Amino acid sequence: MIDQLGGPVFWVLVVLAVAMLAVAVVLAVKLVRTYRMLRSEDTPAGDKLLFWGAIVYTVFPVDLLPDPIYLDDIGLLLGALHHLGKAAAKRGTDARTPAPRDGDHTPPARPAKRL
Repeated sequence: MIDQLGGPVFWVLVVLAVAMLAVAVVLAVKLVRTYRMLRSEDTPAGDKLLFWGAIVYTVFPVDLLPDPIYLDDIGLLLGALHHLGKAAAKRGTDARTPAPRDGDHTPPARPAKRL
C-alpha cells in the first residue's frame, strides 16, 4: 500500500516544487525590472541594498529553508517588491520607465491631454 502511494505523492511534491520555483522566478524577474528605478542617483542606498540582497538571497544556495522549498525566497521577493514599489511611488517615479542616465538631458514625455 505504501509503495502504491509513494509514486503519486512524489509527483505531487515535484509539481509543487516546480510551481514554487516558477513563482520565485517570476518575482525575481519583476524585481529585476524595478532595477530601472534604482539607476537614479537620488535612490537611497538602503533601497539599492535591499534589491541586491533579495537577488543574492534568491540565487544563493544556502537559505533558511532547503532549496526545493521556495517559500522563504518568495516571501523575501514579495517584501522587496512591495517596499521598492512604495519607495518609487513616494518619489513619484514609475518603476516601468527607465530612470534618466547622467548624460541624458531629454525631458520626460508628458502624458496626453484628455479631451
